[in-house]
Amino acid sequence: MDKITPTVIAAFVIGALLGYFAFNQFSSSPKTQTSSTEQASTMSSAQPGSPVDKVQQALSAAPETVALNATVLDFPEKAGAEMTELKKGTNDWTCLPDYPASPGIDPMCLDKQGMVWLNAYISQQPPNLTQAGLAYMLQGGSDASNTDPFAEKPTEGEDWITSPSHTMVFPVGKLDQTVYSTDPKNGGPWIMWVGTPYEHLMVPVK
Repeated sequence: MDKITPTVIAAFVIGALLGYFAFNQFSSSPKTQTSSTEQASTMSSAQPGSPVDKVQQALSAAPETVALNATVLDFPEKAGAEMTELKKGTNDWTCLPDYPASPGIDPMCLDKQGMVWLNAYISQQPPNLTQAGLAYMLQGGSDASNTDPFAEKPTEGEDWITSPSHTMVFPVGKLDQTVYSTDPKNGGPWIMWVGTPYEHLMVPVK
């Protein structure tokens, strides 16, 4: 399978960053500051772990322009069960709340192809993407391993990999290791789970 070109990756990343920066600019307006204050008040009154809390947590993963009309799903209570719909959306994005097995707060929002990738990952099957997918994790995230997709905890002597606010690009082909690092501490984009069906590009946004 051909490697995905840096040009394609750049187009996805630029689109994601434009959405992120547009959200930041929008958030600086007086109207949005009031809205954010009201939202913070609502979030503080929501009982932790409640459906309302999970929806608000999930939507915090992406810019408001994406999150506002996104569907929100919750992780199943047991392996093999279906995800629960907490909020029906009207755009092509799906958001999920914090994954309880990881130590950090790591909600995410994914586009259609991102969900194809995620569902394949959950079922431990190779993803069959028709085009590159995109996801936001603006609250950051934590992973047990940068090389093993299914590691449940870090190997002995290692720490959890804590990722800053970032986007993820899920390629149709392989990512070029001559262009992108595989080191999560390199200060820029890096490839996670390289050489596996689930390899993807992690792109810090701040």
